[in-house]
Amino acid sequence: MADTTPTAPRRQLAEIWSDGLGRAGIRSIQTLAVGALVWAVVWILLRVPLVVIPVLIAAILACAIAPLVGWLHAHGWPRALAVLTSFVAILAVFGGVITAIVFLVRAQAHELADRFTAGFEQLHAFLNNGPVRISDEQITQARDSIQHFFTSGGIGAEALTGARTAGEIATSLILMAVILFFFLKDGRQILEFLLGFMPPAQRDTARLSAERSTVVLGGYVRGTVLIAAADAVIVCTGLLILRVPLALPLAVFVFIGGFIPILGATLAGLLAVGVALISNGPVTALIVLIVVLAANQIEHHLLQPFLMGKVLSIHGLAIILALASGTVLAGIIGALLAVPVTATAWTVIKTWMGRDGQPGEAASAGGEGPA
Repeated sequence: MADTTPTAPRRQLAEIWSDGLGRAGIRSIQTLAVGALVWAVVWILLRVPLVVIPVLIAAILACAIAPLVGWLHAHGWPRALAVLTSFVAILAVFGGVITAIVFLVRAQAHELADRFTAGFEQLHAFLNNGPVRISDEQITQARDSIQHFFTSGGIGAEALTGARTAGEIATSLILMAVILFFFLKDGRQILEFLLGFMPPAQRDTARLSAERSTVVLGGYVRGTVLIAAADAVIVCTGLLILRVPLALPLAVFVFIGGFIPILGATLAGLLAVGVALISNGPVTALIVLIVVLAANQIEHHLLQPFLMGKVLSIHGLAIILALASGTVLAGIIGALLAVPVTATAWTVIKTWMGRDGQPGEAASAGGEGPA
């Protein structure tokens, strides 16, 4: 006799979802729901870049500066004074670098213009009379094609969207400075306030995730600064020896490019190769290219494993995918923030999964974090 009790349909429905295909279906629905939530969050964040980007940059810088604040506070400085001193020191360093670049470029502008004029003439003659002869008409067509590419509607729109306006950039910098100050001064209180919205049973894990993320971000920024500085010193030394103009400004560009892993410093070094080609000729440019590639190899095979091997435990393929995704979503800013955001997300995932060997446990001497 068939079961006609009210619970029979429920039992039959449970049996449908209890086999392998049913469990796979449930997991698929859960995955789609989580993916939709992530997509919605990313979509919302991309609508307010004027707020999101300063917050992310301020959080990353706060994690890097926090050990200095903690060291000063441990030596008797009031926390507000320690934060203010560290903050002013960072601003002074950045301001000094920018001022130095401006004065160096202005001081060498006339010499560089003369050498560029002569260099262009030599390059033009080489293209017309070299092993592979290129006519003036072909050079003009190539120039027009490149110009059209960079001024096309899509590229131009993306550039305007990424750069915004000068007023928005200035507003973002001011907002970032204010957020950075309060992250350094009241980071712990801000974290505890946010943890108050979570269930009590999950607060300890969330707090541990935040502490480990602070260590990872701080270690990433400090390691990246050292690696980028090493690249800049190597390239600058080569440019000075070869008497390439604007050696120090070009080295600063290499330093800035070093904050984009894998490709940044090399692409910035190509600018130095171009300057050497125009001002000093193809032989010098080839030597500069060798110097840039040598610096790249030293970075990948020596400096990165030594300085960030334990902190940034992410495979190179994941870094490349993160860079590509960040660049597509937010341009150059996305490329700069992709790796630290990915490293933080991976740290949080490992913490919630209960995996051992977190960098936060081995780097407790790094000082009090911003959170």
